[in-house]
Amino acid sequence: MGTDTAILAEGLTKSYATHTALHGVDLSVPSGTVLGVLGPNGAGKTTTVRILATLLRPDGGRAVVAGHDVARAPREVRRRIGLAGQYAAVDGLLTGRENLVLLGRLLRLGRNGAAARAQELLDRFGLLDAAERPVGTYSGGMRRRLDLAACVVGEPEVLFLDEPTTGLDPVSRTVLWKVVRDLVADGVTVLLTTQYLEEADELADRVVVIDTGKVVAEGSPDELKRKVGTDSLEVTVARPEQLADAAAALAALGGRVPTTDEEGLKVSVPLEHGLDDVAAAASELRGRGVTAADFQVRRPSLDDVFFALTGAAATAKAPAVSAPASALASVEGTEKP
Repeated sequence: MGTDTAILAEGLTKSYATHTALHGVDLSVPSGTVLGVLGPNGAGKTTTVRILATLLRPDGGRAVVAGHDVARAPREVRRRIGLAGQYAAVDGLLTGRENLVLLGRLLRLGRNGAAARAQELLDRFGLLDAAERPVGTYSGGMRRRLDLAACVVGEPEVLFLDEPTTGLDPVSRTVLWKVVRDLVADGVTVLLTTQYLEEADELADRVVVIDTGKVVAEGSPDELKRKVGTDSLEVTVARPEQLADAAAALAALGGRVPTTDEEGLKVSVPLEHGLDDVAAAASELRGRGVTAADFQVRRPSLDDVFFALTGAAATAKAPAVSAPASALASVEGTEKP
């Protein structure tokens, strides 16, 4: 294991009485980066995290975290990691400050050191105004931020986040994303499991997809998207009777056969020649008198990757670059819609 590798797993296996959770999982996470781990429920994500965090012993294989073997030197691993599970593990009866000071004292920072560290983290995580309130009065997003602050009281080298934003509203999720980015900027290595595919897209340098206890794909978000396919053009017509003409216009590009969604009044086709196809499509639609209500270049997303690899239902729409229908009237060969 090189000094620039913070997490290494080789052939991890784990079985329970009724099923096998892991079938030889391999991972490698460079220091100071974020690995996003995706997979449907029951795929083995949490089992993998629990093994890497020394909470479970693997049946086979090995894992090294922050330079120490999780099975042979679990105490050394624990000194160098932080773990935020799926539910905030903070005391609701204590104030936010008391939670952090208590952890600092347990980590032997001393009275003054624990107080200073708590003050620093309350400020950094935007919790100073609520520092003296019982945590039981915090919102879900505030509890999550406090939980993450508690995980880094000891300044860990590696941070495990197991679905950290589950149940949070979009604003709270965005705030937590910023906190994670700031930690990574300070050199912390993060392994993040998530069911929110846009979260992995936003935060992860590399993504691993786990299904039925096996790694089925690995790469950067862009690399995985390219494996799914190219960009596609999607045209929504204003009137049902124009659907056939729109399909004929896209078929005239000479590439793959367009796909028609009669209910949504949409026709889509893969773009084999990029913007040249977009300009040609706009010209064909105009020539056939098709009125486009919407005109989008749709890029593959991690949702598409997730669906293609696991068969699980995608949960979010793919991002699209849109052009108003009025733009079609002025599109020429080199103009972008």
